[in-house]
Amino acid sequence: MKFLPKFNQDDFDGSSKYNVMFGPDICGSSTKKVHLIFNYKGKNLDWKKSLSCESDKLSHVYTAIIRKDGTYEVLIDGVSKESGKLLEDWEFTQPKTIPDPSEKKPDDWVDVREIVDPNDKKPEDWEKPKTIPDTNAKKPDDWNDEEDGKWEPAQVPNPEYRGDYSPKMIPNPAYKGEWKAREIPNPEYVEDPSVGKYKDFSVAGIDVWQVKSGTIFDDILVTDSVSEAEEIRKQLLEECKKEKEASDKAEETKRKEEEAKAKETPQETPEDLEKLAKEKAEQLKKEAPEKKDEL
Repeated sequence: MKFLPKFNQDDFDGSSKYNVMFGPDICGSSTKKVHLIFNYKGKNLDWKKSLSCESDKLSHVYTAIIRKDGTYEVLIDGVSKESGKLLEDWEFTQPKTIPDPSEKKPDDWVDVREIVDPNDKKPEDWEKPKTIPDTNAKKPDDWNDEEDGKWEPAQVPNPEYRGDYSPKMIPNPAYKGEWKAREIPNPEYVEDPSVGKYKDFSVAGIDVWQVKSGTIFDDILVTDSVSEAEEIRKQLLEECKKEKEASDKAEETKRKEEEAKAKETPQETPEDLEKLAKEKAEQLKKEAPEKKDEL
């Protein structure tokens, strides 16, 4: 769903400038996410967070609440799925603070968490071959060394093989932690109280790219009253509940019909299958062209 300011709707297409885009995006088997995109100074800002959408064939209710205090919340079927602050989850402005560019990590700073235990040594009996000759193998009676070469028993996995030796790791006593430069005020940061606010919401547009029909968009509500939205959502969820009950009932009926049909259908016995296989082999033999034996 794209929510746009007033414009000539005959010109609506994928490039039309909008205020907010919100809703599920399902593309193939890999993309199943909820979008919440804000247009800010001509740029469409993607949500830093990732939220999965519903992908079954039932109806669902998606709600986005944008509050005056700069916070937001996203609900699916009345259940809160994500929330936070606009300035933290979208790059509307430059960050308030940045790492001090004049600071550099000291040369003697140790940020390696673990080191090899100097007291750990590889056992002398560690090296064992990965495979060994099969002790149960016997040289065939008809084996001819002159014609067949020297006989050697087959190789089998060695039960004593331990794999590659890895020395024991221990905490580094000199570890100082991850180095970070101190934060200083960002000279490029400019506070903008207009973030998330738009003068005109006149049009709700549906931007659909799909190859499979059957998707229904309905009951679109834009309001400045959270309580009003909750009341309408409750009504919609009641309808969704009835829809799911009807769907479950239809699936159960279908399952019972398939079970009944399976019982009525005669089951093929192993003898029947063997007979069919022989008949098929005879048919292929008749259809196949004659071929001479090849050495």
